[in-house]
Amino acid sequence: MARPANCSDAEWQTRLDLAACYRVFHLLGWTEMIYNHISLRVPGPECHFLINPFGLHYSEVKASNLLKIDLQGQLLCDSPYKINAAGFHPHAALHGGIADAHCVMHTHTTAGMAVASSQAGLQITNFYAAQLGGRVAYHDFEGITVHAEEGTRMVQAIGDKPAVILRNHGLLAWGPRLPGTFYTLWILQRACEIQLAGAALGPAIEIPRKVQIKCQADARRVNTDPDFARENFDAMVRLVDRQNPDWRE
Repeated sequence: MARPANCSDAEWQTRLDLAACYRVFHLLGWTEMIYNHISLRVPGPECHFLINPFGLHYSEVKASNLLKIDLQGQLLCDSPYKINAAGFHPHAALHGGIADAHCVMHTHTTAGMAVASSQAGLQITNFYAAQLGGRVAYHDFEGITVHAEEGTRMVQAIGDKPAVILRNHGLLAWGPRLPGTFYTLWILQRACEIQLAGAALGPAIEIPRKVQIKCQADARRVNTDPDFARENFDAMVRLVDRQNPDWRE
């Protein structure tokens, strides 16, 4: 596929950023065959966003084949691919219901689903979890996310917390910019991995409340930088480019 007709330079850059992110997820193993989604809002006054075409593996996603849709689920570009309803409804709900949710990421990783399915949820017992204290929301499982009415309840449950555990389901992160959202999801994923790996060793050492508060404050301070996490994301994109740069097409 070629660059879509009437695609502005700003939209094309957004397409490049999102396509790169899909390949980074593939590199990290955060894929679930052709399922799960990352979406990114297109710059402009309308709330239009890009999402992966249903039927393509993350390793096949390119800037040109991303779908551009509106909050009603209308396809705004020519494409032979369909929109996955299970991806559209929760992503549209967040893009439309949370002012700063310009980027939304969702995964079904083993560690993420294990913690999401545990009674305790995320435990603040490791370096990464400590950075997320007070920033994690929970949304109860309602089944496959193909019902629009669940979106309202999801937005209410999330509030202003950028890291989300969808109980019995998986992980989600949102934010105003893609690199920062990626970092939020990465530390949430790492916290879950460490919690899962340590579960067989018995009770974990709880981080004192005073230290938790300090970690939260330090993490929030860093996150206010508009370019926060850009260097980290760019480094991952360079790794992707060394394998296959065709996502730029």
